[in-house]
Amino acid sequence: MVAYSFKSLFVPQIVSWKKRQTVRAQRPRHARPGEAVQLYQSMRTKNCSKIILDPVCTAVVPIEICVSETRGIHWISIDGDQLEDPEAFAAADGFHPSHYLAARSGATALENMARFWLDNHDAGTFEGVLIKWEPAP
Repeated sequence: MVAYSFKSLFVPQIVSWKKRQTVRAQRPRHARPGEAVQLYQSMRTKNCSKIILDPVCTAVVPIEICVSETRGIHWISIDGDQLEDPEAFAAADGFHPSHYLAARSGATALENMARFWLDNHDAGTFEGVLIKWEPAP
């Protein structure tokens, strides 16, 4: 079983099942489809807590995200296909303005995602994986 940690601002969306995916950097072992995943807030701290009962991984696919300091997110490619609607992806990833509870929320999900990305990652092209989950049967 693989565990993932989330910032507190995503917890309400995970609990309500509005957020059912995460973008992560490559690592030796990610969840596999059909496998349970553990979702935590503040993992590796004394405030660590499990967010929900273990959902089941439904997909792990390659993702690329191109971000610049000046233009925000240029494009998102999932499994080699560039998204035609990156706004919908950003909303599904937890950045919809009505759900995103960050101190500096923007007008669109894509704007929120770009700001979050630049606050937590370097500009340029990120290569990693998109992990999706659903409630356990």
